[in-house]
Amino acid sequence: MARPPNFIVILADDLGYGDLGCDGGRIIRTPSLDRMAREGVRFTDFYASANVCTPSRAGLLTGRYAIRSGLAHEVIQPSDTIGLPVSEVTIPKALKPVYASALIGKWHLGHVAPHWPPTVFGFDRFRGLPYSHDMRPIALYEAEGEHIAISESRVDFPTLTQRFFAETFAFAEANREQPFFILLALTAPHVPLRPNPASLSNSPAGDYGEVVEEIDRNVGALLTRLGELGLEQDTLVMFTSDNGPWFEGSSGPFRDRKGGSGWDGGFRVPLILRQPGRIPAGVVTSALAGNLDLLPTLTAMAGLPLPETELDGRDLSAVIFENAPSPHEEIILFDNTHIAAIRTARWKYVVRSYYRKYDVSLASFGYPLLFDLEQDPGENYSVVSRHSDIANEMKERVERARAKYEPLAKAFPPYIPPPGAENHPD
Repeated sequence: MARPPNFIVILADDLGYGDLGCDGGRIIRTPSLDRMAREGVRFTDFYASANVCTPSRAGLLTGRYAIRSGLAHEVIQPSDTIGLPVSEVTIPKALKPVYASALIGKWHLGHVAPHWPPTVFGFDRFRGLPYSHDMRPIALYEAEGEHIAISESRVDFPTLTQRFFAETFAFAEANREQPFFILLALTAPHVPLRPNPASLSNSPAGDYGEVVEEIDRNVGALLTRLGELGLEQDTLVMFTSDNGPWFEGSSGPFRDRKGGSGWDGGFRVPLILRQPGRIPAGVVTSALAGNLDLLPTLTAMAGLPLPETELDGRDLSAVIFENAPSPHEEIILFDNTHIAAIRTARWKYVVRSYYRKYDVSLASFGYPLLFDLEQDPGENYSVVSRHSDIANEMKERVERARAKYEPLAKAFPPYIPPPGAENHPD
């Protein structure tokens, strides 16, 4: 009987869809990720489950929109005591007891008990940061079991990418005789940008390009190391981002950026999968998908049962192996606890946006927006007047989604930002 595949999920922080060559980028050099795309499957219509960090990561790990776990509003700050409920079934919990698992890098789902350390959510090992590296106080932590200790009180930020990949190599080698799952949650290219002085490439995209190109080189080193360990054909490597780009980076042809209400630029992110001999090569799919789908997909690939919880994600196995249509009829885009947009295969219906400091309900102006993404992927020209039947159908989708999800926000105490948080969103 063939062993279940190993899984390595590389999660970049604030990387834009348009930053990779395989997704149309022309400035930053990403030969290793472009190679992954040539040798595997690339999704063009893959969505983060939120447009900022904490709720997106909650969705990725649980297969459920973050509004279900009380983490949909903004991001966790250093003075917060909220976090992912321990009752949530995460990917490492779903893969136990077959898989050894590690979280290497950034957590940002709660840094006080009972939400801390990450090993209480099924990871066997944690080495990384409690939240974003622009937050203070910051230290590097290490945990096995439920014991957590500060590994370094002074973090050497320029070398974090290199060191997190080295930790990944070591965990893969130590667990080469059994299936393993690694979530490699990088801190780059989130600001502040700290290029590694030992790994400069003179990127034409400045410091942002330097840190992305270092990620790419380390991805290449990871693929090489898996080959040296004899694990290349046994290991599915996935690359994605937690949301769109922030102050720098490219959202490609898509509108807006991280945190930008319901526009695709804050949600549409890369997804590349590679496993030679198992994952078909050179496949590009436009099937609707999102990071909520990782838990059901990896669980299915491992031959393990799904959690007995209501999932929002779907198994993408048929899309990956057979180039089948998406299992999703729609993707819901949340801005905090509000539904901001609905996406179907062709259409996008946007009901919220920002104007100056206002979070605007477009319906209150009689101005919902309908976009034909086949003709207008940049969401520039509404066609409500040309397709009123489609607009009405999409409006009904929004109303059903609101009725299902938005009341869940009332199950949790209202989020009160700590002092200064309004100037420090993530």
